[in-house]
Amino acid sequence: MNKIYNPKQENWASLLERPTKTVDDIEATVKEIFAAVQSKGDDAVQQYTSQFDGIALGNNLVSNAEIELAIAAVSDELKEAIQLAKSNIEKFHAAQKTNRVSVETAEGVQCWQEKRPIQKIGLYIPGGTAPLFSTVLMLAIPATIAGCKEVVLCSPPDKNGNLNHAILYAANLCGVTKIIKVGGIQAIAAMTFGTTTIPKVYKIFGPGNQYVTVAKQLATQFGVAIDMPAGPSELLVVADDSAVPAFVASDLLSQAEHGTDSQVILVSTSKAMIEAVEQEVQSQLAVLPRKKIAEKAIANSKLIFVENAAIALDLINAYGPEHFIVCTENDDFYVDNIENAGSVFIGNYTPESAGDYASGTNHTLPTNGYAKNYSGVNLDSFMKSMTFQKISERGIQAIGQSIEIMAEKEGLQAHKNAVTLRLKAIENEK
Repeated sequence: MNKIYNPKQENWASLLERPTKTVDDIEATVKEIFAAVQSKGDDAVQQYTSQFDGIALGNNLVSNAEIELAIAAVSDELKEAIQLAKSNIEKFHAAQKTNRVSVETAEGVQCWQEKRPIQKIGLYIPGGTAPLFSTVLMLAIPATIAGCKEVVLCSPPDKNGNLNHAILYAANLCGVTKIIKVGGIQAIAAMTFGTTTIPKVYKIFGPGNQYVTVAKQLATQFGVAIDMPAGPSELLVVADDSAVPAFVASDLLSQAEHGTDSQVILVSTSKAMIEAVEQEVQSQLAVLPRKKIAEKAIANSKLIFVENAAIALDLINAYGPEHFIVCTENDDFYVDNIENAGSVFIGNYTPESAGDYASGTNHTLPTNGYAKNYSGVNLDSFMKSMTFQKISERGIQAIGQSIEIMAEKEGLQAHKNAVTLRLKAIENEK
C-alpha cells in the first residue's frame, strides 16, 4: 500500500484523487446508447443486452414462475438472514416518517407542508461478480414504506438469461412491482424514456459502475431524477493506537473487494498502527477469494500518517468519504466535528459491513466526494415535500399590502392586481 507521511495541505487534492475515469471517456458511449434506446425502444435494449451480457432474450420480464423457482432455491439460512436485515431496515426507515408541519405565519394565513411519495421508482441492481441483493432491501423497503405505487427493478442477466435467485427473492419480499432482466446503460436509458416492456420512471436509484453512473447523470437531462451520482465504493478509517489492526485491515479489505476501482484509505496519528495494519492487510488479502480484485483496489489505496487529530479531521473532511470508520481514544471528536461523510461507523465493534447488510442504516451512499453535498438514501429520497397555504379574508388583509408593494417594485403588475382585486372586494362587502 502507498504510505504517505505528513502530506502538505497544498498536496491533499492530488493525494485524495479517486481512481476513476473521467466523464469524457465514457460520455460518448452513454449518449450513443441513450439515443438508440430512445428511438428503437426494446429492440435497442435487446441488442445491447446481447452485446454486453452475451445473451439474447426473447422476453426480458421476470415471470411469476421464475420468482417461485428463486424462492424455492434460496436456502432457509439466507432467508432468515435477509428477514433479519429487512426487519432492521424497516425499523430505521419507518422511524424517519414525519408528520405534517403546520404554522399560522400571520393571522388568517395558514401554511403547511406534507410529504407525498414519488409515484414511479426505478431501481438498478448490479449483477456481475457480486450480485447485490442487499441493495434490493436498501431501496425497495423505503420505497414501500414511502408508498410509491410503481417500483421497477432492472438487473443484468447472467449468461443463461437468469437473475440471481437472492435478488429475485428479496425483490418479491420487499414489494417490487416489476422485475426486468436488463443491465448497464441500456437499463438506465429504458427507465428514462420508457419502452413497450419497461416503464418510464420519475426517479432512478441504485449503484453501478462508472458507465451506469454517467448514464444516471445523463438521465437527469430528460426529466428523470436520480438518488445521487454514486460511483465505485470507498472507505476511510481513522485510527490511533486504541484500534485493533486486524479489525481495521478487515474493513479496508471489505471495500477493496467490491471492485478494482474501489479505494480505501487509513488516516492515523500512529506510525505503529500504519505498519501493523499494512501487515494485516497482506496477511488477510492472501486468503481472500476475491484476492485479484482486492489487490488492484489496494494499489489505489493509501496509508496516511498525520501529526494530530485536528489535521486528520481536516483531511477527512476534504476527502468526504462514502464510509467513515472511527476507531480512536476520542471518537467523539470526530463524530461531533465530521462535516462530509456518507455514513459513519463508530468504535472497534462497528464494521462497515454491518451498515452494508443488517444494522438498519442505508448503504446507498454518495461517493467520489459527493458526501460534501449529497445525503445517502433515506425515506425522504422516495418522497416529495409539498407546501400548502390557505388564506382567509383577514389573512389577505394582513399581508396584502406588503405583496402589492413588492410586486409593484418588481414590475409585476398582474401579481399586484391579484391582491388588489381581493382587497377591494372585501372593502365593498362592508
